[in-house]
Amino acid sequence: MTNNALDANLAVIILAAGQGTRMKSALPKVLHRIGGRPLVGHVLDTARDLGPGHVVVVVRHERDLVADAVTGIADEVIVVDQDEIPGTGRAVEVSLAAIPDFAGDVLVLSGDVPLLDAGTLGALVGDHRASGAAVTLLSAVLPDATGYGRVIRDPDGSVARVVEQKDASAAEAAVTEINAGVYVFRSTVLRTELARVGTDNAQGEKYLTDVIGLARAGGLPVTASVVADATLTLGVNDRAQLAEAGRLLNARTVRRWQLAGATIQDPATTWIDVTATLAPDVTVLPNTHILRATTVAVGATIGPDTSLEDCEVGENATVRRADATLAVIGANATVGPFAYLRPGTVLAAGGKIGTFVETKNSTIGEGSKVPHLSYIGDTTIGRGVNLGAGAITANYDDVTKHRTEIGDEVHSGSHNVFVAPVRIGDGAKTGAGAVIRKDVPPGALALSVAPQRNIEGWVDNHRPGTAAAAAAARSRSAQEQGDGAQEEHG
Repeated sequence: MTNNALDANLAVIILAAGQGTRMKSALPKVLHRIGGRPLVGHVLDTARDLGPGHVVVVVRHERDLVADAVTGIADEVIVVDQDEIPGTGRAVEVSLAAIPDFAGDVLVLSGDVPLLDAGTLGALVGDHRASGAAVTLLSAVLPDATGYGRVIRDPDGSVARVVEQKDASAAEAAVTEINAGVYVFRSTVLRTELARVGTDNAQGEKYLTDVIGLARAGGLPVTASVVADATLTLGVNDRAQLAEAGRLLNARTVRRWQLAGATIQDPATTWIDVTATLAPDVTVLPNTHILRATTVAVGATIGPDTSLEDCEVGENATVRRADATLAVIGANATVGPFAYLRPGTVLAAGGKIGTFVETKNSTIGEGSKVPHLSYIGDTTIGRGVNLGAGAITANYDDVTKHRTEIGDEVHSGSHNVFVAPVRIGDGAKTGAGAVIRKDVPPGALALSVAPQRNIEGWVDNHRPGTAAAAAAARSRSAQEQGDGAQEEHG
């Protein structure tokens, strides 16, 4: 839920400069997707929900790819480049340089931690301000803290420092409270202490976490807020963690739509992107994917075994065992089973795209039906049309695509081929097996019939000794005996 109130005293810095070598991918880690958005997109959405005065994203690896993705999601974002000095501390330092006059609180997020929500972060900022701390960090308690920085507390419970895994002693590595990589700083403290941070550590990096120790050494208060649900702090460093983050996000998304009034029969096999929208009283059956900007209206039933990407589904429509992309399915329409709707398909209210039908760049009018075994491409179909089984609109002449236009109340026979460009007038009929190459006037019957020829004895002459020849001989013999008996009693 977006916070419409602007918090001019809050700036958000998102760290998105890393390569993510453990992903083993040419794609930058923060651009890998879960729930229909890149990882950094989820972080951006959450940051914007807080209504900050500034949002800064730090980039470096595949700089242009990441910057383009970021500005494509939020064009108001300030993109800054990290220089040759490595480390999160340096990334934040160059970000602060992009907002030199800002004197409020700075919230630092990681572009590879996609599950944090605005409620959790808003509460963290609120706790920071209420406590008067110089630094407040978000922490979590994990059964296995391997790989994370540890939060080291003083006997009174205040935060003394954060120690990275590679720099931790055995006693420090045994601590199970981990740093979630999310911080709120007073900007004045952050600017001053970052200037003092060096690179004397196992990684040779300028650590942001060193600000905590410096602040404490200067007598400034540092606090940590332990998140109740540790899964919110899950970072993504490899493909296994990417899949787990996707699963957790999907479970959250499915539950949100259930609580909003949708029936989702099997959450474990249903995947819904965060960008999709379901109305109340939608029913989603098992093994269904509702992806990207798909919208599903009241009373529609989707699934089982269905994938919808960037589709619009109308009220009380049914889509069963189908695959559709960039298609519009009207109210009370039916699709499937085993239908393939390619981009540009528009099925009007009460229409039908049936079994083993493929459509592309075509409009099928109100109440019209393409029931089975058909290909409809680059076609406009009017109202009340029924196409027989095996209909094909042949739209490609090996050079150019052409359109077929079929008027209202047209009924075609089975196994028709409409060779575009061609128009079938309102109320026309076509015979079974017709190949329609010319326009058909309204109300006409179009036939393409050739006389049938039966060549007697062809099998005996060309396939002697085969089972077919033997079967034909038996049939002729039985027929001759029957004709003889009829003559005897005639």
